[in-house]
Amino acid sequence: MKVHILDDWFDTLRTLPCFQLLKGHDVTIWTDHEPDPARLSERVGDAEALVLFRERTKITADLLDCLPNLRLISQRSVYPHIDVDACTRNGVLLCSNMHSDTPSYAAAELTLALILASYRQIPEQTASLKSGDWQMGVGRTLRGRTLGLYGYGRIAGAVSDYAEALGMQVQWWGSDASRARAKADGRTVAESRQGFFATSDIVSVHVRLKPETRGLITADDLSQMSDRALFVNTSRAGLVAPGALETEVAKGRIFAAVDVFETEPLRDTSHPLLTHPNVLATPHIGYVTEDEFDLQFTDIFEQVVAFANGSPIHAINPEVLG
Repeated sequence: MKVHILDDWFDTLRTLPCFQLLKGHDVTIWTDHEPDPARLSERVGDAEALVLFRERTKITADLLDCLPNLRLISQRSVYPHIDVDACTRNGVLLCSNMHSDTPSYAAAELTLALILASYRQIPEQTASLKSGDWQMGVGRTLRGRTLGLYGYGRIAGAVSDYAEALGMQVQWWGSDASRARAKADGRTVAESRQGFFATSDIVSVHVRLKPETRGLITADDLSQMSDRALFVNTSRAGLVAPGALETEVAKGRIFAAVDVFETEPLRDTSHPLLTHPNVLATPHIGYVTEDEFDLQFTDIFEQVVAFANGSPIHAINPEVLG
């Protein structure tokens, strides 16, 4: 098959063990980002299969209508960036493994790193040292603090393990079902949503972005957080109501550590989450490690191989096969 891989910005995949799964296929790797559907359709016009890096490229109806040869889109996890109805209308099968048993330890580790870096002022202290000014302030200790985890999934579970190893107290919140699972597992669940935000020194959200979870974290939720509390988002920007975090941070009352943005790649250096001194920001690197790529793209490339062999797996719109 003619396989086009989009947005492999550092040309990493060909160096990983998983890439051998595509041996025998005609593979083209694009190492830049092309947001314009018309120009992108020219690039990948001969593609029979598209391989995606999460949500780096939106797959719109306009794009799909210009790709008559396309038969397969292979990716992993949720797909809010893909017009599934347009895929089906164009006879394109979407395959995406939604049920991996392995959490993204890379994302969990970055969550911990952002918490540590924010509490110990690591970016600021490093910049001060390099400028010849030595120390610039006094950080805070994590031991004894309360970490509030919103969402009872595998990544949050890994973050909880790290936090407890540091001597932190962990409490949980989420949907009715996730709170019930947490209670059944003997976890500490906050008495109320308001109490969860008000009594957590740090709140970290770990929820999949779906239509029903968009805007899940509201301005009112953030306003309940105590002075100098830290809000962490390594999941998806869309989980927070538009403008809510920017507005609360602008008050100078809370801190934030974010790895995700509504517009990615974010080129606007004047964005308030990049300029406010209370915000530590990273460019969506939660899953960007060689180990995580090899894990995820093993699934993705296996989907390509299964389709080529006539036995598709992890089909989202199986009616195409009929």
